[in-house]
Formats: sequence, structure tokens, C-alpha cells
Amino acid sequence: MASKVSSLQKVVQASNFLVKNGNIYYKQLVEQNKHHIQEPPTIEKCQTLAKQLFYTRLASIPGRYEAFWKEADSLKNALINRQELNVENAGLAALFGLECYAWFCGGEIIGRGFTFTGYYV
Repeated sequence: MASKVSSLQKVVQASNFLVKNGNIYYKQLVEQNKHHIQEPPTIEKCQTLAKQLFYTRLASIPGRYEAFWKEADSLKNALINRQELNVENAGLAALFGLECYAWFCGGEIIGRGFTFTGYYV
């Protein structure tokens, strides 16, 4: 119970900090990034931009599909010609695999709520 009270006090402190400094931070953020703001900043403009983003990403799927199959063919050729594989390329592949595993572990830790012992249920 005491740990819940202390965590609640931390939440209250954080919300008080945001109440005092949030407006200043918001104004700074908008001022620094005003070149990204579309005029007039209305709901209709936001909906239009959201549609443009969605359909632009949808239109990029064929290019991504081709790039995926190019990479898959490259991997297939590397596996077929593995006798020509040198130490440098094998080390590079091992480092890439290690990096993927590290990102996976980081995602798992974040998913557990930044705990190392397990999920809270």
C-alpha cells in the first residue's frame, strides 16, 4: 500500500509540473516547428493531410514489395553461393542478427513495463 501511495505522489508531482510548465513548452514547440504547420490549422485540413498520408503510404506498397523480393533474391543467392562467403560477410551477417535480437529484447523489456523479471498480470 505504501508503494502505491508513493507512486501516486510521483504522479501528482508530475502533473503539477506539467500544469506549471506545459504551456511554455507547448509554445516553444510550436514556435520551433512552425514551418511544418499547415495554414489554416483546422480539423478539415488535418483530415485532408491524414488522407494524403494514408494514400501515399498505400501507393508506396508496390515499391516496397519489389524491394522486399530483391532482398529475398539476394539472400537466396548468398545461400546458394555460400562457398564464396568470406569472413567479413559472415561477421557482418552475425552482427546484423545480434542487432535484431537486441532490438527484440529491448521491445520485450518495454512491453513488460521496463521490468526484467516478467509481465505483471
